[in-house]
Amino acid sequence: MISVQEAFSTLEQNLPALHKVEYPLFKARKHILAESILSPINMPPFRQSAMDGFALCLHDALVYEIVGEIKAGDSHKVELLPGQAVKIFTGAAVPDSAQAVIQIEKVSANGTQLLLDELAEPETNVRPIGEQISEGDLALEKGTLLNAAAIGFLAGLGFTNVKVFQMPKIGIVVTGNELTKPGTPLEHGKVYESNGIMLQSALLDAYYDAVTLYEVNDDFENTKSKLNDALTNNELVLVSGGISVGDYDFVARALRELQVQTLFHKVNQKPGKPLFAGKFQNKMIFALPGNPAACLTCFYVYVLPTLAIMSGAEANYKQAILFPLSDDFEVRNSRSQFLKANISNGEAQILSHQNSSMLNSFSVSNGLIYVPHGHYELKKGDMVEVYLL
Repeated sequence: MISVQEAFSTLEQNLPALHKVEYPLFKARKHILAESILSPINMPPFRQSAMDGFALCLHDALVYEIVGEIKAGDSHKVELLPGQAVKIFTGAAVPDSAQAVIQIEKVSANGTQLLLDELAEPETNVRPIGEQISEGDLALEKGTLLNAAAIGFLAGLGFTNVKVFQMPKIGIVVTGNELTKPGTPLEHGKVYESNGIMLQSALLDAYYDAVTLYEVNDDFENTKSKLNDALTNNELVLVSGGISVGDYDFVARALRELQVQTLFHKVNQKPGKPLFAGKFQNKMIFALPGNPAACLTCFYVYVLPTLAIMSGAEANYKQAILFPLSDDFEVRNSRSQFLKANISNGEAQILSHQNSSMLNSFSVSNGLIYVPHGHYELKKGDMVEVYLL
């Protein structure tokens, strides 16, 4: 059995190589950029009006002659003489012969005559060529997460495709004869299966949507077959349950026969002691405890950072943030603990119902407090490590 920190280090040393792929912009959303991008154009590519008003060829008077109109998207060019103006709209190209745009609220127009409230300063309300970015400048750096704004920015520069790091396909293998689907009658000795949908939901929350669910009976050949399918068709496999040492826990034996390399099995923590991590070729596999709270704890602490790194993000396992504890807490445990907590008003409050089978407190928590093993007292205000959810 290894420590939490040893488990982190082992995973860091065994992460698979990243894969690059070219996607259309919309499909690339929430992926990590695999190469830096230079702008192919100036943005804006022309002098652009910042608002609705009138483009002016300046002279030393408040009266101008209106000689035309330019809408956004118009491609015709207008030549103005001093004292002339054209009505112009936001985003339209400002004539080269115009030095300023006066907003419509600061003028009065009567036919072809325009009267200004005050003299306009040169370059007022004119966006210069390349104000946002110049041709050849760095648009987005490698490693950037492509959110909606980044996608829009790239589209505005004319891109249709980008190279990103491929997000892993994920298989979830759910084991256990005691499991019954929600919505069906619950027989004596059975429990409703919740880990599969819980893990799928957690993955979707993190924008991992290429997820396949595999259901397994507590039978060795069936377990081995489903695990083989999952490993063949996915880059990361999560197994829920079946990794302990009971007579009907077949996962460990099946993984050995499939020649999965064991990175570690059992971590000195609570909940989640039975956690298994392994590697198969260039793929990762985690066998998570069957108890729901232990399963979800291991997912947030170990699996989610692994997925982020495999997706090209600048992530790591040592992601805890320090918060002051809201109340005194007595530690009496031979294993390090991840305690469900509520972070509010800058403090970390340890919640009740910490048992590894209980999700009720997990459902209202927004953090996990990491407490090293030992016998000691934590006082209100002591700084504790918190893994934010």
